[in-house]
Amino acid sequence: MPHDNFLLQTVIFLAAAVLSVPLAKRLGFGSVLGYLVAGVLIGPHAFALVGDTSDELHFAEFGVALMLFLIGLELQPRKLWAMRGSIFGTGGAQVLLTTAAVGAIAISLFGFDWRSATAVGLILALSSTAIVLQSLSEKNLLKTEGGRNAFSVLLFQDIAVIPILALLPLLATVNVSPETPGHLQGWAYALAVLLSIAGLVLAGRYLLTPLLRLVVGSRTRELFTACSLLIVLSAAAIMTWLNLSPALGTFIAGVVLAESEFRHELEADIQPFKGLLLGLFFLAVGANLDLALVMQKPLLLLGLLLMLVVVKFVVLFALARIRGMAKGEDWLFAVSLAQAGEFGFVLLAYASQNRVLTSDVSSLLIALIALSMALTPLLLLAYERLIQPRFFTGPQQPDMSDSAPQDDGTPVIIIGYGRYGQIAGRLLNACGFGTTLLEHNAEQLELVRRYGIKAYYGDASREDLLHAAGAENAKLVILTLSDQAASLEIVSRIQKHFPHLTILARARNRMHQYALMEAGVQYIYRETVDSALDIGAGALELLGLSKHQAQRSARKFKQHDQRMLESLFPYWRNESQHIAQTRIYREQLLQALREDRRDPDLHLDHHWKDFDRKEPGKQTVKPGL
Repeated sequence: MPHDNFLLQTVIFLAAAVLSVPLAKRLGFGSVLGYLVAGVLIGPHAFALVGDTSDELHFAEFGVALMLFLIGLELQPRKLWAMRGSIFGTGGAQVLLTTAAVGAIAISLFGFDWRSATAVGLILALSSTAIVLQSLSEKNLLKTEGGRNAFSVLLFQDIAVIPILALLPLLATVNVSPETPGHLQGWAYALAVLLSIAGLVLAGRYLLTPLLRLVVGSRTRELFTACSLLIVLSAAAIMTWLNLSPALGTFIAGVVLAESEFRHELEADIQPFKGLLLGLFFLAVGANLDLALVMQKPLLLLGLLLMLVVVKFVVLFALARIRGMAKGEDWLFAVSLAQAGEFGFVLLAYASQNRVLTSDVSSLLIALIALSMALTPLLLLAYERLIQPRFFTGPQQPDMSDSAPQDDGTPVIIIGYGRYGQIAGRLLNACGFGTTLLEHNAEQLELVRRYGIKAYYGDASREDLLHAAGAENAKLVILTLSDQAASLEIVSRIQKHFPHLTILARARNRMHQYALMEAGVQYIYRETVDSALDIGAGALELLGLSKHQAQRSARKFKQHDQRMLESLFPYWRNESQHIAQTRIYREQLLQALREDRRDPDLHLDHHWKDFDRKEPGKQTVKPGL
């Protein structure tokens, strides 16, 4: 592409996305269909606003690799191992049965020889990872039983690309030397694949985390983003060198880093690139749809499309019933995967290069794959409108199957894991409540992880990081930062993007507490109140008061101090008025404690139960833990 057209073509792609996606979502079609339709309209076979987009398509396929990396970050190895049955059992059965069914139709109806029929079956057996995961995620269906099993099958299909690429040259009708990296042949190529995968695992476990710690120590934000992209690009490059799926390499890298303390920060940094490249990918797929070919053979393509969707749906639905999926979930599982996938474009090019399929057949199959991918959002929309209401009339229960990855189930996010946050976190964990711990100080993070405490690196003032840490599904946020400006910024971000979260905030002093109160935080805890009162009570005992008298005086002081703090709140920005009112309340406190000492019922201590009771109409502001 000439340089002078590059910027113009980029502007057209971006404008098409900005205009089409909001319209498609407003009409209820989802972003994927919006991208695909926009790509068709601007493509060389429609209004020809852009030329050949094959280069953009290959570049944008990296968006799929980024998606698999992010999915890998969510899958700790133990979760992946728990999914082995659905991945290799259901996924393997789906690929084999679909290949056999499509191959049989190709032989009986279209006169293909068994080699070409097998190649067509293998290519069309794969589904679209990008479209399915994006569509299910948008509709909040990815965590359902059907969605999770669909993910398992997609994962197996991505793995299956490896043996399919190795098998295609063997199906050639003309002997062609297969291209392998560095002209490696036979066992040497297989060994290179195994060593590369093993190298990815070992590097991820022993090299990447120390590298990320080194980068974090530089305190340069953009360097961490660059390092994140370097990791993903390196994994993809290794797989590409081996003529394998780059998405497989990035997925392995993601799984290896799923236990890293930098997981959430990696996810937050990669997410924007993934979304942008996936959008470009869908646009390029639409632009590459050959409308001329569709218009020349509309009935043939329509028949092939219907046949492909029906065959894949029947195979998938049967597997869903065999696995015992719930009613409705079996429909979601079958509908979501009843299309061909983006790796089909890669396999078709490889099959043509190795003389497995003719160019005419490849062109027809490219149009078929693109049409089936464009049909998927419509099928899911039909499922959502027609099928889902028949089976789900109330709130859906989350799938608790061991074959699917489970959420961490952490209702509490603790921001700041210094001495203050550690105490709160240990108490919650001891009582059986899960916590997600975010710490921005790399040295503190390394220290707590030495003690076996799982915490993650990240700046909690970033909305994307809070989202990655599970803020949408959490219930509480415990904010333990002593930095007033930082804590107020985080409070503002949470209230804006996650208003359902209840915030419990640490206040360093009275001024910090007033600022939090002004920001609308309901539960505030001054950090030194209780420990200071404990010291004061101990001093009173040493000065001659009984333990009972000392503790009662401390509680009385705490109660009065809380009321005073709330009463002085309107004056906190006016220093002279604040000082004057403080003197008045101090005199009232002295008088109250003198009267309390003269109470004839002091030994009964009947005020204990009423001490921390919330008064009607007052804000719940706690002065201490």
